[in-house]
Amino acid sequence: MTHVAVLQGGFSSEREVSLSTGRGVTAALREAGFDVTPVEVTEDLGALIALLRQAKPDVVFNALHGPFGEDGCIQGVLDWLGIPYTHSGVRASSVAMDKAAAKAVFAAHGLPLAEHRLVSPEELEAADPLPRPYVVKPVNEGSSVGVEIIRAGDNRRETIARNWRFGGQVMAEEYIPGRELTVAVMGSRPLVVTEIGTGHVFYDYDAKYAAGGSQHTLPAELPDRVAEAAKDAALRAHQALGCRGVTRSDFRYDDSTGRLVLLEVNTQPGMTPTSLVPEQAAYCGIGFAALCAWMVQEARHGP
Repeated sequence: MTHVAVLQGGFSSEREVSLSTGRGVTAALREAGFDVTPVEVTEDLGALIALLRQAKPDVVFNALHGPFGEDGCIQGVLDWLGIPYTHSGVRASSVAMDKAAAKAVFAAHGLPLAEHRLVSPEELEAADPLPRPYVVKPVNEGSSVGVEIIRAGDNRRETIARNWRFGGQVMAEEYIPGRELTVAVMGSRPLVVTEIGTGHVFYDYDAKYAAGGSQHTLPAELPDRVAEAAKDAALRAHQALGCRGVTRSDFRYDDSTGRLVLLEVNTQPGMTPTSLVPEQAAYCGIGFAALCAWMVQEARHGP
């Protein structure tokens, strides 16, 4: 019987999301017939390495989210230990987590992007980096942590800049009006386009993870050409970064102009009860236990 260690928790701002993902994955893998050891990750790396060496899992299911779990750090540790793991390797994980680096890769591959630039918090405090409305976001966070929309007449820019706690750079990005879309890629297969509706200002942390925080329509009610363009862009982005396993690409689509824009690729998409990837897989006839089992079967180490 294959022994799987499920890494969960961590110490990023997405710790609670990771714990929820880990609980769901642990149950699903046991249902699928695996021997599963849940492992709660803390800041004590030595303890984690010792535990993994003692447990001797055949595979690690990486259910961590955010910095140190999603950005290539834990992937490098697992490569060093020689343990196969789910999701993308060091290079793809680190590039995808760095929004500026990922956008450079996407631009080189001709993928549709919003205008964007990097500024310091001091530059943001001094002046608008882009015409309003625009979005500011951390360069290396996920789950919409730290994301703000600056609109005409908004007087929060200086306060946001002075209280910035996400490192020395801020990603400023053109605000794209319209609809929020997402596409999961499973190996080399884009699954389906989901439209995300929410009563929040945008698809923020609470909308993503709170019960009832968002409404998911799949397949999204779109012209066929737009749906196919989104699926094609998701697959191309997945491949451009060198991802493996499952990813999820997020888009904005403006009905009034027909403009489709790739926002980012998530290399560690959530597997919580309200998460999008399990929903898309189920729509395609792949149950949650089967999805998790496939991810374990696809696990490996190395770039």
